[in-house]
Amino acid sequence: MTRVAAVDLGTNSTRLLVADVEGDRLEEVVRKLTITRLGEGVDERRRLLPVPIARVRNCLAGFRHELEQHGATRTLAIATSAVRDAENGEAFLGEIEWSYGFTTRLLDGDDEAALMYRGVAAGGSPLEDTLIVDIGGGSTELVLGSNGAPHASTSLDVGCVRLTEGFLRSDPPTAGELEAAAAHVRSLLPEYEARNAIGVAGTVTTLATLDLGLVEHDPERTHGHRISRETVERELGRLAALRLPDRLQVPGLEPGRAPVIVAGLLVLREVMDAYGLEAIETSEHDILDGAAFAAAELPEREEGAAPPGAYTCC
Repeated sequence: MTRVAAVDLGTNSTRLLVADVEGDRLEEVVRKLTITRLGEGVDERRRLLPVPIARVRNCLAGFRHELEQHGATRTLAIATSAVRDAENGEAFLGEIEWSYGFTTRLLDGDDEAALMYRGVAAGGSPLEDTLIVDIGGGSTELVLGSNGAPHASTSLDVGCVRLTEGFLRSDPPTAGELEAAAAHVRSLLPEYEARNAIGVAGTVTTLATLDLGLVEHDPERTHGHRISRETVERELGRLAALRLPDRLQVPGLEPGRAPVIVAGLLVLREVMDAYGLEAIETSEHDILDGAAFAAAELPEREEGAAPPGAYTCC
């Protein structure tokens, strides 16, 4: 059994998983999430900005201490939408490798689909004719799987941060803004057919927390919880009617997620409507679990020169 760490450098959050991996089995040791908003301003400027980078670096310093304390021998840091879209994204990853000793990997859409499928399958959920929905900060991943493997996937250039910055500029958002955002999401959805759906990541786990009436997120309670289409509509209507200061006071809604939850729920509603889904199952296992399996397969790290572009990203 190998103890590894996986880090997800997401558009809205930075996450850590330390786990023991052996074959197709994964045993979680510690899992942490910090809202860092790395993708803030990327749509407008096409660059990762200094303040978001500093937030991520501060977070990673703590994560490195945590994984060292738990004895992780290999660490893989994965990056997706925000880093892909930024002109200085690869230089940022070079700096992360050199500064923290993590192996980094910039994922394309196919990589994301494969790692997500592997991670969700590790959670024990049945994946026959199942659509996996991952609403991120900068993009939304749709993976259609059956017979033990993904057979179709789409990466949509729309996520809760990107949709908020592009469409939902009023506080609270106007009816016109909400409809324009919804129409944009609908225009991007591919033609899929699925009998079941599993939702991963912050929008869905937050919605499960709210639906269960929890004061704070409890993964043991939310994992496997089924969310109805009616619940999505109810919570979207409730939260979209609140100004941000009021949303920040909602029990079970993490303050860092409050600015973007309306956009996330809007994406979820449009996905469920497009594919006729009456309910979606919550999974606490996702691409981060898949990255942990990939970390266990890494070769031993060799010391060497700084990666190209290190310390030049900002």
